[in-house]
Amino acid sequence: MKNLTLIATSAMGLEAIVGKEVKDLGYECKIENGKVTYEADELAICRSNLWLRTADRIKIKVGEFQARTFDELFEKTKALNWGDYLPENAEFPVIGKSVKSTLASVPDCQGIVKKAIVEKLKLHYKKTGWFNEDGPLYRIEVALLKDVATITIDASGAGLHKRGFRIEQGGAPLKETLAAALVLLTRWTPDKPFVDPFCGSGTIPIEAALIGQNIAPGFNREFASEEWDWIGREKWDLARQEVEDKADYDRQLDILGSDIDHRMVNIAKGNAEEAGFGDIISFKQMQVKDFTTTKEFGVIVGNPPYGERLGEKREVEHMYKEMGQAFSKLDTWSIYMLTSHEGFEQFYGKPATKKRKLFNGFIKTDYYQYWSNVRPPRNK
Repeated sequence: MKNLTLIATSAMGLEAIVGKEVKDLGYECKIENGKVTYEADELAICRSNLWLRTADRIKIKVGEFQARTFDELFEKTKALNWGDYLPENAEFPVIGKSVKSTLASVPDCQGIVKKAIVEKLKLHYKKTGWFNEDGPLYRIEVALLKDVATITIDASGAGLHKRGFRIEQGGAPLKETLAAALVLLTRWTPDKPFVDPFCGSGTIPIEAALIGQNIAPGFNREFASEEWDWIGREKWDLARQEVEDKADYDRQLDILGSDIDHRMVNIAKGNAEEAGFGDIISFKQMQVKDFTTTKEFGVIVGNPPYGERLGEKREVEHMYKEMGQAFSKLDTWSIYMLTSHEGFEQFYGKPATKKRKLFNGFIKTDYYQYWSNVRPPRNK
């Protein structure tokens, strides 16, 4: 089973970045709304789970077909080669969703897909009774969109944003996948200073450190598909060895995270230590208006408060103004801020070079990008 169709799911607005990551791994891909699809082999499942920084999860597409009736859904699901994927003892819960489709009842669709798979596995394994389902997990999804059913198996397990080292988080944590995207959308390279003045639990600085040292984001965690015999331990070992070989642990980085809340600074320090960056990332308690530096050609990335809660808006707008004044002296720096506040540029005091629409969870935001026009000398 060498030819697999893989889907890297993506948050809205990040599809092109996920697509670039897939291409950087060496796979041609098709970018669509909410997903990136590519043809690959078993090793690609391992590599994609380990390396993709901005994807939500990796799925294997087992089949895609039109289904307007329950009979059609049952027969076409049963016709798929489930024995190629699921061992006799597989645990295979079925989840589902339906959008603009005749088959609108998701519980019914889930039940029918489950029954169809059981019937096919009975034929494949020449079995008449129940399946115990006490083996590896294969979470199956039936997704109906405009009467087309796509049936996938989740190869990740927990979402890929769960890197495996966040001990504690604040009240509104930024997803690691979005944090990585914010860094990848900048002009930062590991030889430049990097600052996050609203670091919270340290997510953006930690993602920057992972990128700076070329460490795979999945190096510290396990995946559902590691238990699948048809991929095999050998391929996972090979993929993990590649992760080790490509990491540049000795790369010196200049990364600073600061926050007004000393409690968050302590949480960020703990998370950075857990990720192995205790000596690499610096953290300090500080208000953004107090930021000064003699360093040049750095990058600032921040996810400041948005002022969405009642009574906070005016305070946040004042903070944006102070931030604009503090950063106005940083001619050689490029600055990137994510916020849902539509008047950000007005209070910051300067129109952005470029804006990009992104979603922070369900909150529609803009990524305001201020590029420095000062070019570093060639030897910098």
